[in-house]
Amino acid sequence: MESSSSGTTSSAIQTSSGSEEYLMEQRKRKRMLSNRESARRSRMKKQKLLDDLTAQVNQLKKENNELVTSVSITTQHYLTVEAENSVLRAQVDELSHRLESLNDILGFLENTNGVCPNPLTGPESDDFLVNQMNMNMFHMMNQPLMASSDALLY
Repeated sequence: MESSSSGTTSSAIQTSSGSEEYLMEQRKRKRMLSNRESARRSRMKKQKLLDDLTAQVNQLKKENNELVTSVSITTQHYLTVEAENSVLRAQVDELSHRLESLNDILGFLENTNGVCPNPLTGPESDDFLVNQMNMNMFHMMNQPLMASSDALLY
């Protein structure tokens, strides 16, 4: 009888051992499935992050191209305005010199009462030609000064 009771005990141990192995195997499979699902979620997260970053890179490249274009256009406008400003400064200088010369001539005419002295005969001359020349010069001085843009190109 001993042998039958020890056989039953041994089979109970084997059965309990078999069910423990079965439970361990189930837990292992469950863990494996859980790990696979976790890895899948992790890959999906990484892929979404990569997609988001790629979209952000493309958006930033687009914005950068727009800014480069805007800076280029602004630079062209600046260069155009700078060139126009340079031309205007040259015109101001030229017109200032002309005005100064005309003011000098007017000052001279005011000091001589509109009559230029005749260098050949002296200030007392009543020479008709000299007086006619002075009158023509006086009339020319009273004409408006017309500025030509062609004169400023040189």
